[in-house]
Amino acid sequence: MDDNLILAVEGLKKSFGKFEALKDVNLTLHPGEVLGFIGPNGAGKSTTIRVILGLIKASGGSAKVFGQDAWHDSVAIHRDLAYVPGDVYLWPNLTGGQTIDLLLHMSGQQHTPVVDQLIDAFKLDTSKKNRTYSKGNRQKVALIAAFSTDVSLYIFDEPTSGLDPLNELIFQQRVKQLKDAGKSVLLSSHILSEVEKMCDTISIIREGKVIETGSLESMQHLTRNAVTVKTVKTMADLQQLAGVYQLQFKNDQQTAAEFSVDSDQIGTVMSTLAQKQILQIKTTPPTLEDLFLRYYHSDDTQKAGE
Repeated sequence: MDDNLILAVEGLKKSFGKFEALKDVNLTLHPGEVLGFIGPNGAGKSTTIRVILGLIKASGGSAKVFGQDAWHDSVAIHRDLAYVPGDVYLWPNLTGGQTIDLLLHMSGQQHTPVVDQLIDAFKLDTSKKNRTYSKGNRQKVALIAAFSTDVSLYIFDEPTSGLDPLNELIFQQRVKQLKDAGKSVLLSSHILSEVEKMCDTISIIREGKVIETGSLESMQHLTRNAVTVKTVKTMADLQQLAGVYQLQFKNDQQTAAEFSVDSDQIGTVMSTLAQKQILQIKTTPPTLEDLFLRYYHSDDTQKAGE
């Protein structure tokens, strides 16, 4: 195992009674890397994070943070870690400002001008009591405290739930600043566009197992490019080509079409199109959402066939 890894999770298992919440989870996070951890609700994202944080004990496998055991060395690990859950509970009688200062104090940090900049950026009224805050404002308190903390690892579990689009953008900008500063970030999210914009590596979890890990670029071979094209000659014979799906002609002459194509068949398809005298063409690489839906759609199709 690489000693420089910030996070190393191998073969992680967690059972609650007879229910296997985690069956085989493998994650690695390097210094200065943003790892996107995605999957539907109930797939095991939050359970994995709770094991990493040392809040629950694994049933099997290992979870190491900074080379230390997540369960046995959790106190030492937490000194260099900031965490924001998806639903933040705060002391009801403290104000937002008092809460931020208390969280900083508990982390051995000071209230600096950076804290005030974050409060201003997120437009949080720190004079109000926590009990009056909406879910979004409670998230802001936790995010401001986390971003104000100078640590090596930041763990965000659905951190932008309850935030409006402007605050989501501020969150994304702040994560980029952490990455630029060489910090490591584990981001669990179901907002695929958020993960796509920010993450270097993506791990997809399904039913307690990590089923795919890699950069979005490396995963794109698993899904299809969208093509919109206009040609001089008819494209009627495209229907016979391997790797072409969802072909729709936009005119009777069949010289305008939209279709998707497997990445490994693009060369063949382009050669065929070139013979038709291309007038206009646009290809769109697959998105994370395409990839994600393909995994879950193929799983549902399998189940339907069983």
